[in-house]
Amino acid sequence: MSSEHDTETGPSAGSETEKPIGTDASESAEPATRAVSGRPAARAVSGAPAAQVETIVHVLRHGEVHNPKGILYGRLPGFSLSVTGRAQAAAVGRALADHDIALVIASPLQRAQETAEPIAGPHGLSIRTDENLIEAGNTFEGLRVSVGDGALRKPRHWWKLRDPFTPSWGEPYLQIAHRMLAAVNKARVEAAGHEAVLVSHQLPVWTLRRFLQGQRLWHDPRHRQCSLASLTSLVYQGDTLVDIVYSEPAGGSDPSVHGA
Repeated sequence: MSSEHDTETGPSAGSETEKPIGTDASESAEPATRAVSGRPAARAVSGAPAAQVETIVHVLRHGEVHNPKGILYGRLPGFSLSVTGRAQAAAVGRALADHDIALVIASPLQRAQETAEPIAGPHGLSIRTDENLIEAGNTFEGLRVSVGDGALRKPRHWWKLRDPFTPSWGEPYLQIAHRMLAAVNKARVEAAGHEAVLVSHQLPVWTLRRFLQGQRLWHDPRHRQCSLASLTSLVYQGDTLVDIVYSEPAGGSDPSVHGA
């Protein structure tokens, strides 16, 4: 069970991908991706054929949220970044200041919009909104769901945990992967030869990454590599995904910490 209050409750699991996304965005095959450290920078080559143009789509998890009651806030309105979260967002803005950012798009939720501000501002960009980047739906939204307290101690909620592979308590993982990939592909085409930043949430970002790597979508949420304000950067040559680069410009965080 996850105690991550902005993502999900119950064992983190998902249906298997029907076919893993391949290295070419338009076909299904074994992916050629790898997770490495460091931050990439797009390299535009003047006059290069479209198939050789490098485009990077940075998928950013929002910063820490002010959540004193420790509830699973999900898609609820009114949850802003904490003081720490704003500092994390500023750190990402500084890390990307010298990058060729052409596009900044965020989930419609307040915490994602606020995380996008210090990234878009220095590049003179307005923040655009894409519903496909929103947090995963969850039937425990608005409740405390930590192990040993809250909603999970009440038998009336146990039926919601019957299927950890779809999952039964929230939005299907395959649906999350598909909508996130749609947002990525749209940004990749628009920002061709440059870089784009998409601000989303832990579960959607991690589900997208596992989908692209051809991994099963159900997983242990304690082992996610998706810290607060972390970047999962998708590197494309033309339409071909050639690398996945993970970095933590604001430092690491424990996915099981309350209010993360």
